[in-house]
Amino acid sequence: MIAAIDHVQLAAPPGTEDRLRAYYAGVLGMTEIPKPPALAARGGCWFQAGPVQLHLGIEEDHRPSAKAHPALRVTDIGAYAERLETRGARVVWDGDLPGHRRFYSWDPAGNRIEFLQPVS
Repeated sequence: MIAAIDHVQLAAPPGTEDRLRAYYAGVLGMTEIPKPPALAARGGCWFQAGPVQLHLGIEEDHRPSAKAHPALRVTDIGAYAERLETRGARVVWDGDLPGHRRFYSWDPAGNRIEFLQPVS
């Protein structure tokens, strides 16, 4: 009986934690949350916004997926896209999902992230 998604894990190459922090905290506005000590030794970083958690784990031979991605529901998507762009993030709008406005952005490790808002 699945009740909810606890978190989504993405991968990143070794040594990218500072750039990930700049993107997820500085650009997206998420809060970094501490990793348990046993997991912190593995590198990476975790972020949260409300009930949504994204975990970035270190992967030696990281290759970002061209298709796989988390999708994050946002409010005021136009203002949020502008926030990302003014902070130097790439934003690509996509109008192919009926009933939604959405765009994609990519983190410093090349992971694609979808941002969407239902149209009332």
